[in-house]
Amino acid sequence: MSGRLRSLIEGLIPSGGTAERVVKSAIWAMGQNAFGRVLQLAMLTIVARLVGPAEIGLVGIALLTLSGIKKFTKIGINDALVQQVEENVDEHLNTVWILEIARGLLIFSVLFAGAPLAGIVFNEPRATDLIRAIGVSPLLLGFRNPAMVYFQKNLDFHKQFVYRVGGDIAQAVVAVGYALVWPNAWALVVGYIAADVVRLVASYGLDTFRPQLDFNWDSAKGIVDYGKWITGSSILFFLYSEGDDAFVGWLLGPAALAFYQYGYRFSNAPASELGNVISSVMFPAFSKVQEDRELLQTAFLRTIRVTAFVATPVAFGIAVVASDFVLTFFGPQWTDMVVPMQILCGYGFLRALGQAFGPVWKTLDRPDLVTKFSAIRVVLMAILIWPATEMYGIVGTAAVVTGIYVFPMMPLDIYATVNMIDVGYTEIVREMVYPFAASAVMAGIVWYVDSMLSFGPTVELVVSIAVGAAAYGVAVLLLDRQSSWGITGNIRGIVTNARR
Repeated sequence: MSGRLRSLIEGLIPSGGTAERVVKSAIWAMGQNAFGRVLQLAMLTIVARLVGPAEIGLVGIALLTLSGIKKFTKIGINDALVQQVEENVDEHLNTVWILEIARGLLIFSVLFAGAPLAGIVFNEPRATDLIRAIGVSPLLLGFRNPAMVYFQKNLDFHKQFVYRVGGDIAQAVVAVGYALVWPNAWALVVGYIAADVVRLVASYGLDTFRPQLDFNWDSAKGIVDYGKWITGSSILFFLYSEGDDAFVGWLLGPAALAFYQYGYRFSNAPASELGNVISSVMFPAFSKVQEDRELLQTAFLRTIRVTAFVATPVAFGIAVVASDFVLTFFGPQWTDMVVPMQILCGYGFLRALGQAFGPVWKTLDRPDLVTKFSAIRVVLMAILIWPATEMYGIVGTAAVVTGIYVFPMMPLDIYATVNMIDVGYTEIVREMVYPFAASAVMAGIVWYVDSMLSFGPTVELVVSIAVGAAAYGVAVLLLDRQSSWGITGNIRGIVTNARR
């Protein structure tokens, strides 16, 4: 058995041409994200039951503060190196290392000094020490091996798997162990730092490059020049992706923040991880074929097809089983997250699809589009979020976040991409219609079966998942046979490439 497992792993190590490397890298990335996300959600579920919504909300405040400072100081270093056509970027790595160390020190200093102010803003002085402690995370990660950029640039995602999963395991073990002894907010913070310690060590074990204190001003200038739009989009990304969290925490308090954040995480988890795979794998893949417009078009449409095939049933399915899921894993005290979670499933679906557009824009040297479109989202959120949240609580917040993506953001994403790579609107929309129809049928069947059952939430959840998987599979096969969808052929191609 061990010999077969070793052969399977060796067969999946990215090698061969670009298409084969992309498929194998996607498998590693999906495995990493699936394993890491399941482990993280299991950890969050256990810790949430042990410590309660109010304590979870305090951690949410600390993580929001950390995320905000990180986004405002992101300069797109890795993106700048991945986008370059040259395979070898060693000449830039020492400069990158120094820039990352400086950024880590800056973030730590700002968090340590500004923690009391954040406690005042959220009216939660207990969050002050948590914010200061979590500031150690960017300080540690600033010293990571800069050669990790090759994991993405060369599509060596088996190394990225080890790096990420090692940290995920450490985080889960430490956080749950701490919460079992001391059930408070510190469990998640200590686990978060433990993950970064493991990843720092792993970064040097996975690559032989050893950075030195050698700073090149020309390299720094080129990186920062490319990354200025990444910085802008990173800031705006925080404002539209976590600004709603910050607003809920400020207006409604830590418990409401916990309900909203957990509803978001669990509704968006599969779509988020799929989106992470797309953005991490497809950006370097698109960059390798950026001079062949026809090949880029084909790769983009297939990415949309596979993304929609996976993300659509997940969104529909989570929305249908949300109530049973929350009662089974969290208990009655967490039921306030059910309706926001159902609404945010729509956002998760659109967000997963949207991840396919950004890599195209960055590949064709238009990272400014990410920034400009993000600015539109921020303005719309700023106008709508206060009245909606004040009137309907976190349900109103979820509706605003989802509604803005339905219109105008998704139409804008499609419009920009059509004009950049000359694909048709109908080609893109068609890739979304088939999985949407199959998922709608699946959701209707699951809802009907669930309404007929009265065995308690846990049994109903298990039955609903099984029925949903079977219903979607049958609907997909029927649609594929009666149309020109072609998804089964794509899946066979992915499996074939993975076996080579």
